[in-house]
Amino acid sequence: MRRADVSDHSAIVDRVQRWWGDSRTPAEARELSLLLPKLFLQFFSSTSLVLEDETGIRAFLVGFHAPDNDTEAYIHFVGVDPELRGQGTARRLYTTFFQRAAEAGRTEVRAITSPANTGSIAFHRAMGFTLETGDRTIDGLPVHGDYDGPGQDRVCFFRKITP
Repeated sequence: MRRADVSDHSAIVDRVQRWWGDSRTPAEARELSLLLPKLFLQFFSSTSLVLEDETGIRAFLVGFHAPDNDTEAYIHFVGVDPELRGQGTARRLYTTFFQRAAEAGRTEVRAITSPANTGSIAFHRAMGFTLETGDRTIDGLPVHGDYDGPGQDRVCFFRKITP
């Protein structure tokens, strides 16, 4: 595992489009990859992670420490090669991110996902995240309506970490 670099951008975008291609149309997978503009690796590469082997990037985590306060960190996007899923790879990325954030004095990590992404919700709960109270409940989940724009509801998570 290593720190991400801006030169990883095109490979990460390619991985998103390939790894999510089995559950989305090519247009939907491309749209998902647009959540990772190059600016994330230009400005937050030191807090983002890449796992690679001789075949290339196998997993990544794009995250950052909040620039507006000294307590929070945020995990923006995580991808794991389907061949590695269920083997603890995402847990390893998150744990490394938590450790580095704590070393930087951060005490809380945040993340969001879609209410429909049940796998992500289960994973975050298993990683010790708490669901934030939302402005409504959908299928028993607290949801923040229109979080990312009209019709873009999100489940918001937070987890305390110890510096």
